[in-house]
Amino acid sequence: MAPKRSDAEVEKWLISCRRQLHREPELAFEEYKTTARISKWLDQFSIRTAAFPLKTGALAVIGGQKPGPTIALRSDIDALPITEQTGLPFASVHPGKMHACGHDVHMATMLGAARLLKEREEDLSGTVKIIFQPAEEKGNGAIEVLKTGLLDDVQSICGMHIMPSLPTGTIGIRSGPLMAAVDRFIIDITGIGTHGATPEKGSDTIVAASQMVSALQTIISRNTSPLNQALISVTRLEAGNTWNVMPDRAQLEGTVRTFSEEVRENIEQKMKRVARHTALALGTEAHVRYIRLGPPVVNDPLLSGIATDTAAACGLNVVEPPLTLIGEDFAEYQKKIPGSFFFMGVSGNSDLHHPDLIVDEQAVLPAARFFTELAGHLLRRLKS
Repeated sequence: MAPKRSDAEVEKWLISCRRQLHREPELAFEEYKTTARISKWLDQFSIRTAAFPLKTGALAVIGGQKPGPTIALRSDIDALPITEQTGLPFASVHPGKMHACGHDVHMATMLGAARLLKEREEDLSGTVKIIFQPAEEKGNGAIEVLKTGLLDDVQSICGMHIMPSLPTGTIGIRSGPLMAAVDRFIIDITGIGTHGATPEKGSDTIVAASQMVSALQTIISRNTSPLNQALISVTRLEAGNTWNVMPDRAQLEGTVRTFSEEVRENIEQKMKRVARHTALALGTEAHVRYIRLGPPVVNDPLLSGIATDTAAACGLNVVEPPLTLIGEDFAEYQKKIPGSFFFMGVSGNSDLHHPDLIVDEQAVLPAARFFTELAGHLLRRLKS
């Protein structure tokens, strides 16, 4: 059994880990130094690691000395392609790379949970696997982890994301839908190019694209129930290359966010119909590429209830967060394993993905203690 340390000593170590990780961020599937650091810290406390077949990432294994279920906790480890503007003494030393989404805090939290669980390993009736997952920001890291088979025996999985808008000491727990499915669409519009002074000789792809932008919004306002939250955002319209020629091609691109597969499927089909017929009415043609990037995060009610009780017992203020249209590849785990995902308050000064985001490091130890207690409660509940 690992020796126990004071809260102050553990907190100092966790903050030191977080600052080292923050100082040298690495992008998706490039997290080599990050992985090495995590492995070193786990080894420092004699925490077992499973052979990890991916180039980056790690899997800690605690318990297993007594029979029982296997559960998982998850942290992501990659950074964003953002140049940091915080002015912190431990700010990123890599221009164009920053932990602007809080993954450094996630890693420190799960390192803390690993260390605290190691102290009570002999008492655990079951096994806790802690995943340090690469490439969340690209949206496919969780899929790659699942392909390894390392989680095939896991009966439940939990994770977290920092939430700058929540104060330190507060945790957001919601049963059911929490975060949206993330889809991307590209619409190619083709027509007949002509001189800008003779529009009657062509078919105007810019007019078609412009009307299509408006028409797509009717899918939300008139073809989707107001009770089903959904979003279509056209984020790019590209056409033409000079001032006096009507182009023969235009392209729209954007994103769709939904919380249910039924609504998701409905929007995809309606989008294809609206694009095709709008284009046809204006003498052009449209081809829609609809790309599903990730499912919605839908929390297991039983796990969310256990988490709520655990958080309250740990002295955290529990709130029900609103639905968010941001996506998270934690949802890929939930397609195969009952799971629940939480928002941890960090009293941030800016929102996620901002170059000046600063968070309260005092949130790390309470988060680590919460996941430590949650792991123990889950092992006991799932065993019964």
